[in-house]
Parts: sequence; structure tokens; C-alpha cells
Amino acid sequence: MSQSNLEKQEAKLKALNQKIKDEKNKIEQNLGKQIIRSANLDYGTLTTPQIKMIAKKVAAFLNQAQNNR
Repeated sequence: MSQSNLEKQEAKLKALNQKIKDEKNKIEQNLGKQIIRSANLDYGTLTTPQIKMIAKKVAAFLNQAQNNR
């Protein structure tokens, strides 16, 4: 393969990786929004420790549900 083809493929790979990263971020943001909305939480009063606690509780719930299958 010529250097030019390798560079083109590398550019495509970088673009694809960025697209994947962007999609993951979008999913994470949407998940967070849905949890906040479903729990009737106030964005303005959420602190970092509260966010971490909520994330741990959601993760524990999901892990428990998965273990009970």
C-alpha cells in the first residue's frame, strides 16, 4: 500500500473513532438526562457527590438485576 493510501485510511479511522466517541458521549448525556428527569431531580441543586452517589445506586441496581437473571 502506498503512503497516501495509508494516510487516507488513517484519517478515516481517526474520523470513525471520533464518531464513536461522540456517540458514546451523546448516549451518556441522554442517560443522565433521563435519570434526572425520571427521578424529578433539580439540575441546579445536584452536587458532584450526589451525582456520584446516584450513579453508584443506579449501577448497583443494574448489576443486581443482571445477577438475578
